[in-house]
Amino acid sequence: MFRTLDETIMVAGQIQPEDVATAAAQGVRTIINNRPDDEQPGQPSAASIEAAAKAAGLGYAHIPVDHSGFSAEQVEAMSAALAQPGPALAFCRSGTRSTYLWALARGAAGDPPSEIAAKAANAGYDISALLPMIERLQE
Repeated sequence: MFRTLDETIMVAGQIQPEDVATAAAQGVRTIINNRPDDEQPGQPSAASIEAAAKAAGLGYAHIPVDHSGFSAEQVEAMSAALAQPGPALAFCRSGTRSTYLWALARGAAGDPPSEIAAKAANAGYDISALLPMIERLQE
C-alpha cells in the first residue's frame, strides 16, 4: 500500500483515517496530504485525516495540489513538511502528485536530479518530465 521513495518518505494513493494507525505502526511520524478536499465523491476529508493523525500522535500537513500544476509555495510547504520528524507518508489520489512534489522539494534542496529520478523509479513513478524543472530549481 505504501511505496518507499527513500528512508525519509513513503507515498500512497488515498488513505482512510483508519490507515493512519497502520502508518504509525510502520514508523511514520508525519502525514502529508496532497489531495484537495472534494476532489472525488466519497473521499475522506482533510480534517478527518488530520484528526486521525493527531490521535495517533503524528504530525500533519495539508498541501493540496490540483491539476493546475505546482507552485513555489507548494514546493516550500513540502520542504517544510519534510523537515518535520520522519519518516513521512505523503498521499494523493494515486501517489503521483505526492511523488512529484517530493521530487521538486528535494531538487530545491540540491539533491542530484538523477538520484531523485532513480528513487522515484524504484517506487514505480516516472518523473522524467519534471527533470528540466528540477534542474532550473538548482540554478
